[in-house]
Amino acid sequence: MSASDNDQHYREIITKAVCGKGRKFSETKHIVAPEDQPTSILGCWIINHKYAAKKKGDAVEMRGSYDINIWYSYSGNTKTKVATETVKYTDVVPLVMQDSDILSGDIEVVARMVQQPNTLEALIASNEKDVEIQVEKEFMVEVIGETKITVLVDPTATSDFDDDLDSDQIKDGDFEDLDPNFLMGDLEE
Repeated sequence: MSASDNDQHYREIITKAVCGKGRKFSETKHIVAPEDQPTSILGCWIINHKYAAKKKGDAVEMRGSYDINIWYSYSGNTKTKVATETVKYTDVVPLVMQDSDILSGDIEVVARMVQQPNTLEALIASNEKDVEIQVEKEFMVEVIGETKITVLVDPTATSDFDDDLDSDQIKDGDFEDLDPNFLMGDLEE
């Protein structure tokens, strides 16, 4: 576009913006082998979730880990224990909205958990030795990068900025009558 097109003036601005977005819900089945043969599952919870995100092609790769804790009874429901296992995972979150006009390779990936890993179900497996755990989690990712936008500039607009500069100027002597203890006044009491 040229500046002479209907006397319209355009300006290109380089800014950081969200250049890609994605979201992924996943359910995963894990098998944990407790020390003793479980009689019943009393509880199952997930703690210590950690993750990191990295852009790979047209997606964001999420790598993380969490601890699965299973509280179970054994010896005919006469004793209890907690079995703990650390699970590592990799999830690929496709970018459904992606701007191909990112100016540089300097991008930032922001990942947030919409749903922290959560136990949906914990059952004794058919072999009666292992525990099957169904886990759900959901990520939302954004890719932030530099991009260029074009804006229309109104050449007839006036700005009060130049007028305000002169009236707001600090002049010599403006601070001579200030009391340096004004704000410190009653602090010593």
